[in-house]
Amino acid sequence: MDYQTLLKQAYEAFNARDIDAVLALMHPDVDWPNGWEGGYVHGYEEVRDYWTRQWQQINPRVTPVSFQPGPDGQIDVGVHQLIRDLDGQVIADGLINHVYTIEAGKIRKMVIESV
Repeated sequence: MDYQTLLKQAYEAFNARDIDAVLALMHPDVDWPNGWEGGYVHGYEEVRDYWTRQWQQINPRVTPVSFQPGPDGQIDVGVHQLIRDLDGQVIADGLINHVYTIEAGKIRKMVIESV
């Protein structure tokens, strides 16, 4: 599977709140940014716990708008991020960059960068 297909599947599964489908696309030792509380989470269980907590408080939707190969084999993905509270009020709406490291066909790391 090419990186663009892999990442599109990950975004679709995230937006559908299908944690297991996203985790299946990740390396077991994934490093994932905790964009909501700060820092990083590591591995499947920490990612699962993070998203479970997050989705009990906010309703994020991230849609990829561009894919570009970056340095050292990284993939830069421009995304439209729309975050609402649980009542539907917009908290954030804008473009950001996600920078991915792919290892052995799986997502190994993601970094959030502002545009």
